Amino acid sequence: MKRIGFIGAGNMATAIIGGILRSGSADGEHITVFDVLPDKLELLAKEKGIQTSDSAENVVKNSDITVLAVKPQNYSEVLENIKPAVTNEKVLVTIAAGISTDYIAHAIGTDCPMVRVMPNTPLLLGVGATALSKRNISDEDFEYVYNMFSAGGVTAILDESQMNSVIAVNGSSPAYIYLFAKAMVDYAVKEGIDESEALKLVCATLKGSAEMLEKSGDTPDTLIKKVSSPGGTTLKALEKLEEKDFYNSVLEAMDACTKRANELSK
Repeated sequence: MKRIGFIGAGNMATAIIGGILRSGSADGEHITVFDVLPDKLELLAKEKGIQTSDSAENVVKNSDITVLAVKPQNYSEVLENIKPAVTNEKVLVTIAAGISTDYIAHAIGTDCPMVRVMPNTPLLLGVGATALSKRNISDEDFEYVYNMFSAGGVTAILDESQMNSVIAVNGSSPAYIYLFAKAMVDYAVKEGIDESEALKLVCATLKGSAEMLEKSGDTPDTLIKKVSSPGGTTLKALEKLEEKDFYNSVLEAMDACTKRANELSK
């Protein structure tokens, strides 16, 4: 069983650890975490039964695979701290938007095995969507990292050149969907429908629509047509969305997301 370390004890680290424990990839004795906030670290240790460390460097020293679960703006400091402990046998996993493996290799002065990952927040519930790209890593080690994330939802393997673009597809996209859901619920409330009942119906509709997209074998265009009876209510709604250029607005929003990721890239 490999030893897995985490630098950072936030929501995403908690989600990944939960998936690892559920899948049996590692137990609490083989997971070590460091965070600059002791209270957060103690809470995670209490809830998950994992080990804690007094420094980021010691996490790397005592782990086969280390997940860098810190914000992009903290990477420079963290990489400087762990640099003495990184060797060509240590696997680093980065989950921060815009942080390239080239940047990490240059910062630590070692082209160690790496996996760049873009997860999303539904990973917290075990229903995440995660994209991964690999660098200089054995098939065995990559499979281990892959399984760490597949335990928390669906996964896709991409080339690293696509990792900024995929942020718009799975990383940031839950926010667009929440905004769409908010508009639907707010409209229902305006029409006198109880908010909790409306939210229940909207959530079920989103889940059911996703199931249809995944399992029906139909394309999105075909599914739209199947809901849209000639002269009916759905077509009226779609006409209004077309009038507001809804489709292109989504494309432009995703493009803005990718452009921002490119601007932030290191």
